Formats: sequence, structure tokens, C-alpha cells
Amino acid sequence: MKSAPSARGQVSEHRVETLKDFPSDFIWGVATAAYQVEGAANEGGRGPSIWDTFSHTPGLTLNADNGDIATDHYHRWERDLDLMSELGIRAYRLSLSWSRLQPNGHGPLNQAGVDFYRSLLIGLKKRGIQALVTLYHWDLPQPLEDLGGWPNRKTAYSFADYVSLVLMEFSGLATDWITINEAWCVSFLGYGNGAHAPGRKNMGDAVAAAHHLNLAHGLAVARFRELAPQLRVGITNIITDIIPASESEEDALAVERLDAFSNRLFLDPVCLGDYSPIVREIFNQFGFDELIHDGDLAIIAVPNDFTGVNHYQRVVAWAEDGAGFLNLRERPAEPAATSLRWSVLPDSLYNVLVRLSRDFTPLPIYVTESGACFDDYLDPNGDVIDSERVSYFSRYLTAVGRAIRDGANVKAYYAWSFLDNFEWAEGYRKRFGIVYVDFRTQDRIPKASAYWYRKLIADHEGLQLEQESTAVQ
Repeated sequence: MKSAPSARGQVSEHRVETLKDFPSDFIWGVATAAYQVEGAANEGGRGPSIWDTFSHTPGLTLNADNGDIATDHYHRWERDLDLMSELGIRAYRLSLSWSRLQPNGHGPLNQAGVDFYRSLLIGLKKRGIQALVTLYHWDLPQPLEDLGGWPNRKTAYSFADYVSLVLMEFSGLATDWITINEAWCVSFLGYGNGAHAPGRKNMGDAVAAAHHLNLAHGLAVARFRELAPQLRVGITNIITDIIPASESEEDALAVERLDAFSNRLFLDPVCLGDYSPIVREIFNQFGFDELIHDGDLAIIAVPNDFTGVNHYQRVVAWAEDGAGFLNLRERPAEPAATSLRWSVLPDSLYNVLVRLSRDFTPLPIYVTESGACFDDYLDPNGDVIDSERVSYFSRYLTAVGRAIRDGANVKAYYAWSFLDNFEWAEGYRKRFGIVYVDFRTQDRIPKASAYWYRKLIADHEGLQLEQESTAVQ
């Protein structure tokens, strides 16, 4: 019997129909986060983060999984960067672990942590891979959580002080920086419903955390302007596309409320300079206006250099009295085809990108996370043929190209994720990577999607060379 084709051969089934619409300087990258890949939780002077505490608490993560080992990137980073280079990846979005660099959340940086990230950033430079560095991707040092965490206003200032120290060490090693990743998840999953670390369930705390995360972003940008004005900095928010379940006015208003809760709470103050009336109306039952001190809005609205977007799904909302403080319910739009039951609808990413450029900001947009989780497996030939993910990327990137053609100022796309990793409360069951990780052996096996992505990048570069050659003639 003829053997199945290898993953290397599964790169031509799907095409990005709008590749010519991507600018010549478009950035093609992949992304990870420190706690999800590094491991070495008790090495190199690293202190505990809220995710260490959360994942070691019985019943909070699937199968009691934790990030103690993860994909062992801390020890395997050189081989990982070599693989990235072999796959033609041009940019890498990584995060710095606050608890590795500053275990207590205050004081000088931990030299072993500094050495690790310095080596990593230099390694990227040597391979010609552009770094996009995230300063906070959910791993708050546990000592700061013990002092109140993000609901405590002082945490925003601790973050700004941490950013200053990081800039003094690394400003010459990366040009593009993100302050905070997905403040909505940090606040409402971490402090509102307890699904993520630190596992608290208090909506008042969640709302306070949301404002203080916005404040922390603004304070951090000010440190960039003071200490390293040559660098580019922005924030990444998760933006959800929301549609009504019916044409009724009640459902339309439910969409407005859910949009204010999910998106505008973070977009409005950074991009437009103030919280909108609907945001204040929704959250004032939790004392929102009292959280906002004189001068906060000016700090939060300090100009950025780009805006980061993470997008995963569209949801359907409908009004229902008594259903939470928003008086609504929501569900994933169909088809909810990923193994997390998230929707696969490329138009949702198109809508988000066009809306951002039209209604919120003229700044360059970086799609800092986009990807899908499927039930990947290693077949008898030693390959991972993730055709669903290849289809996903081809369709979503076609949507990005359409958005660019229709005026969205999109300059970068970072596939989530480079490696299968510790997927937060879902543990190791859910796989987003374009590279398969055997968590027992730590072997890395590029999936069909990795080779497809390599070809896409090469095709785009070839298209640019062809256009330049035609222009010269």
C-alpha cells in the first residue's frame, strides 16, 4: 500500500487569494508566551507567578497540568530558534516572564533571568528574526498578588518600574514592544469568574483590574518615551466580533453592551481618550468612576506606535433579563469548528480589522495572535497533517488581505502559536502550534501548517521581487 504523503508535501492545497494585497514590508511571524513554553519554573532564580500558584491548586487545570516543564524552551531555545529559521519565520513574538526577571515584583532584576533573555534576543538577531517583545503575558509575580494584584492600583506603578528596568537592559536588542497582552482575560477571567489565575471571583475586583491594566499600559508607554524614545510600543487586546441572535432591538442593544464589556472598555481609553458613556453606565454599579483618578485618562491615552490585535472568534448575543449584570447571553457562532468550540469565520477577523482602522485608530495594526486549536496527532509515518489548520490560515489570511485592500492598516501577522504548549487551564490537551511537541520526549515535529506557512512567506517575498523587477524594467 502506498504510504501517505509527508507533512512537507501538504503545502499547496490552500492558497491566500489576496497575497498581492500584502505590502512588501509585511511582517510574517509566530508567537508564544513565557509561562506556556519556558518551563524551568524553579531554575535561574525565578520566583512563583500567579500561574504557578493557580496550576498547582487541585482542580483548577485539566489533569492538574502545570507549566513547570512546558516545552522546556528555557533549555532548548537555541534549537527552537534554529527550527524557526529553517521554517522561514521572519519575526517572533515572545514574552518576558516578570517572575523570572523580578521575582518579588520589586527591586533589581534577577541577573540569571537577564542573561537568559539577553541570549535569546541576541540569538534572534543572529538569525535575522525580528523580535516583538511582550512585557506582560499573565505571569504576575505572586508577591504582588499577595498585596492585592491588579485590583490594587499600586500594581500599575510596580509594572511601570519593572518596565524601566527592562528597558535599561534590553532596549538595544528589540525595536518593537507590547506592554500588556489581553487585559480583558487578565481582569475578567482572572478576577471575575476565576477561570484563569489568580482564580478570584469578584466582579468589582475584575473591573478595578481592568482600569489599572489600562493605567499600567499608559504608565509603561511614558517610560518608553522617557528612556527609549527610539523604540516602538503598543498594547495588544483581544477583540471579539459580536452579532445579534435576531433582528430585534433588544438583541441589538445586547450586542452593544457585550461589545462595551469585551472590547470598548479597553479600546476607548487608549484610542479615543476616554471611557464611553455605555462603559461607564455598565460598570458604575461596581464603582467604576471612583477608580478613575485625575490625570488617569491622559496617561492611558498617551500616543502609541501601533495597536496589537488578538482575534479568535465571533459570538452571538441575545438579551435576557437577569442573565448576569449585562442581562444577556452569548454563544459561539457557527461553525464552532475548533476543538475549543470556537467559531471559524474569516469574515470575523476582516470585520475586526476594518472596524479598528475606521473607528478607533489610524495606527499600524499588528495581528499579534491568530490561530486555531485542533485535535492534532502524530500519524504512523511520523507526520502531523493538520489540514484543518492549513485551511484556517489560508482563509483568515485571505480575509486579512481583503481588509488591507479595503483600508485597514495591517502591517503584521503572528500565527498562534509556534509550538504546542501549556494551554493555560486546558493544560496540554489543546494544541495550537504549527510545530507538534511530544511532551514526553520534547521532540519538535513541524506540522503541515508549518511547511505551508514557510511556502506562503517565500511566495510573498518572491512576489515582491517580481514586482520590483518589473518596476525597474
